[in-house]
Amino acid sequence: MDAKQKLSEVNRIMNEVSNDDSKFQSSFMAFMGSTLSDGSLNTKTKELIALSLGIAARCEWCISYHVNAAFKSGATREELMEVGYVTVLMYGSQALMELNSLMDAINQFEPKK
Repeated sequence: MDAKQKLSEVNRIMNEVSNDDSKFQSSFMAFMGSTLSDGSLNTKTKELIALSLGIAARCEWCISYHVNAAFKSGATREELMEVGYVTVLMYGSQALMELNSLMDAINQFEPKK
């Protein structure tokens, strides 16, 4: 999987939706922003939860988006992989195969040291 391509596709569809129905897009982005911002849980924790759900849903776009966002929120490679392992524990072998997408996204978005 090309995680950067998947992230580009997410951005493309959000731009297209904005052109088609800016009220829907702005409402969705406001909902997403308020949901993922710091609250009782910090943004990094919320991004890790979203990543786990993306893996369970087998959504390569979600995996790419939330790996990138998790890194931007301060997550480490080790934390992202642990999220993958917990998802496999709870969701099973389907999630195990999605670790391929997780690894691809980590390798493409991990900040250089």
